[in-house]
Amino acid sequence: MSLSRKEFLKLTGKAILAAGAVDSGIFLTGCNTAKGGNKLEYKIKQLNLVHTWTIARNSSDAKNNVFVKYEKDGTIGIGEAAPNIRYNETPESTIETIEKAQPIFDKFDPWNFVDLGYAILDVTKEQTAAKCAMDIAVMDWVTTKLGVPLYKYLGLDKTQTPITSFSIGIDTPEVMQKKIREAEKYPILKIKVGKENDEQIMKSVRDVTDKTLRVDANEGWKTKEEALEKIKWLEKMNVEFIEQPMPSDMLEETRWLRDRVNIPIVADEAVKGAADIPKLAQAYDGINIKLMKSGGLQEALRMIWMARSLGMKIMLGCMIESSCAITAAAHISPLVDWADLDGNLLIANDPFKGATVENGKMILPEAPGLGIKGEF
Repeated sequence: MSLSRKEFLKLTGKAILAAGAVDSGIFLTGCNTAKGGNKLEYKIKQLNLVHTWTIARNSSDAKNNVFVKYEKDGTIGIGEAAPNIRYNETPESTIETIEKAQPIFDKFDPWNFVDLGYAILDVTKEQTAAKCAMDIAVMDWVTTKLGVPLYKYLGLDKTQTPITSFSIGIDTPEVMQKKIREAEKYPILKIKVGKENDEQIMKSVRDVTDKTLRVDANEGWKTKEEALEKIKWLEKMNVEFIEQPMPSDMLEETRWLRDRVNIPIVADEAVKGAADIPKLAQAYDGINIKLMKSGGLQEALRMIWMARSLGMKIMLGCMIESSCAITAAAHISPLVDWADLDGNLLIANDPFKGATVENGKMILPEAPGLGIKGEF
């Protein structure tokens, strides 16, 4: 099925759900053939979560991600977008951006992927998940065409991948303890907080595990005083770092907070691209780079060099993503200090296979490109 953007917008939301098409896991596809033999396809797939996923902002049982296939000269590259409402993204806006970018693929040769990548970033001010899907697909195409894994093309050592944390979403203390037991093979846990019962949650977590913990408030603490009180309490809980304690626009408050606590503070929602990093260096100890926020692999690499130049620690994180986008991020993970690349581990129907995890360590595939396997 191939639809124009206007036709797509008419069929989204309740109309699609009423038709029952979501049950199949794939409920919309589109294809555009550009000049010069370029072919750009997209497909929305429903990714079902093993557990209800709750953070400070919202809860969900499934995510509708958009997958992109770029084909030229008989070679295929695959990419993925995980739209996030926090950044005003939906599957509809993602597809609109992909279709808007179509002329760029007519103009640029994929071998000129740097210029192509900048042109993709310039398509629109926001919608970075859509840009990410296209950038990943192009980089997968280039390295598949060359016959080398992406990490090798970038000159990286696959043995230097970090240990990934496994995220535990907000729930009742009993359910969170159950999730922790299920995550026995992962040596580092990331605990989501940002609700009224944070202390109860953390006490219940420590009742069942002495593993290294990372804590993510997802902007859940609304004043510097509240954040200070919470972090002072967390200092007694053997927490490695705290991620985005307050809303992203509270830069001065975060600077104030940083001077008063002993746990490193890592920016997540406060940072999207390389241009955001310099202003954050005096308020945060590190940044969380996500391909979906940066707009893809190329901007993520620029962010890594920028953060390193400012002496900041770097975490490579993710949204709820399949093994397509997780594997793309894993290929550049030897460059960072920390990883939180577990989005694929949280879903029940991953359409791809790629990077794996052994005792928490990311293991990269050896096949060319991303090295993923699965049906687009």
